Amino acid sequence: MSGEELLSELQDGGYVIYFRHAQTEKDYADQVTADVNNCSTQRVLSEVGLQQALTIGDGFITTEIPIGTVTSSEYCRAWATAALAFGDYEKDPALNFLPFEDYTDEQVEEMKANVTPLLTAVPEDGTNNIIVGHDDIFESATGIYPDPQGIAYIVKPDGNGSFEIIANMLPEEWGQL
Repeated sequence: MSGEELLSELQDGGYVIYFRHAQTEKDYADQVTADVNNCSTQRVLSEVGLQQALTIGDGFITTEIPIGTVTSSEYCRAWATAALAFGDYEKDPALNFLPFEDYTDEQVEEMKANVTPLLTAVPEDGTNNIIVGHDDIFESATGIYPDPQGIAYIVKPDGNGSFEIIANMLPEEWGQL
């Protein structure tokens, strides 16, 4: 789904939109050494990432896509993306990385168990839920590595604990719908 059809669907609501945080200065695994309460220990948004987040937010306003809940991981790059794009948001540790660089199958399953309830939650009528998280979290639930930073996946929860991925969009595409 894309273009006018996708825009119409999003304006009607009922979707969950998972964003990988906007672009950072460089991409490396900081989850082992980062303190989620101290941005100076983490990767943070680059100037490009700051602009991406603002572009995403402007796209939602311009196209009148209704927003329900906005949920972010506790990492600075994720909540900064959420704040710049959408204003209000809530942090949820379920969206955080586990503190390992290489994950065991059990850890991948744990991340999947953490994020799946958010991906399958049916939004309030006429709204779309927004999630701002990370690559490994999304990949654990879908098998899809969300690249590049700032990409979004639009999923349709079925109300029975599952969902279907219907589209993906880059940050600059929100204003072009």
